[in-house]
Amino acid sequence: MQTEKVITYIVDWLKDYATSAKMNGFVVGVSGGIDSAVTSTLCAKTGLDVLCLEMPIHQGKNQVTRADRHIDWLQDNFSNVKRQPVILTPVFDSLVEALPPVDNEEERFMSLANTRARLRMTTLYYFAALKKYLVAGTGNKVEDFGVGFYTKYGDGGVDLSPIADLLKTEVYALGASLGVNQDIMDAAPTDGLWGDSRTDEDQIGASYPELEWAMAMDAKGKTLTDFNGREQEVFRIYKQFNSANMHKMIPIPVCEIPEDIK
Repeated sequence: MQTEKVITYIVDWLKDYATSAKMNGFVVGVSGGIDSAVTSTLCAKTGLDVLCLEMPIHQGKNQVTRADRHIDWLQDNFSNVKRQPVILTPVFDSLVEALPPVDNEEERFMSLANTRARLRMTTLYYFAALKKYLVAGTGNKVEDFGVGFYTKYGDGGVDLSPIADLLKTEVYALGASLGVNQDIMDAAPTDGLWGDSRTDEDQIGASYPELEWAMAMDAKGKTLTDFNGREQEVFRIYKQFNSANMHKMIPIPVCEIPEDIK
């Protein structure tokens, strides 16, 4: 990958899109991970306004610290970057308290994890409407079009996706070229939805390089029977996630009424 040319291409694309849409800039949720770090830096390089939101909900201290340091770094290097902390923990806790009890606590736990992402999306759009900004998505190609590892109408609810055609390893390559802080480069990827230290690999059962390999094999029409051992297990994991989350990757189904009965 020609990293510098890719960076220039994305920055120009972002600026052209915002200018054509007559928008003033971008709002980005900064989590302390590589995807949001790269996305916010690319947005900053457009020269348009960039508002970085920190939206902790029972967040691990290390994630908050990385996000803080990244925004500090952005502001040291780009005069068009502003920060806005929004502590969503009490909002989340109040919502949980208002919801009725359920029998299956495990299902409730998963639902509440996705609720965190949707609260953050709502907050991003609040500031986007106030400032006439675009919500810049932080999803990469593996998450968005491979395993569907994101929350529908949460971190998947965005106006545009600048890095969604980049594999995770390619996002890291851009991060290195952009000078993203080393603690972010070294941190294990996590969705930050659980309030603990679990990583994406813990949840999925495979690393991003492994998933990228499986995604490439699937595109070639390979099947489970083509592999053995760990490769077969990774391919099975990939296909399972891809199938279960396909509803996130296709347009919303519309019930089209036949003209002869309308």
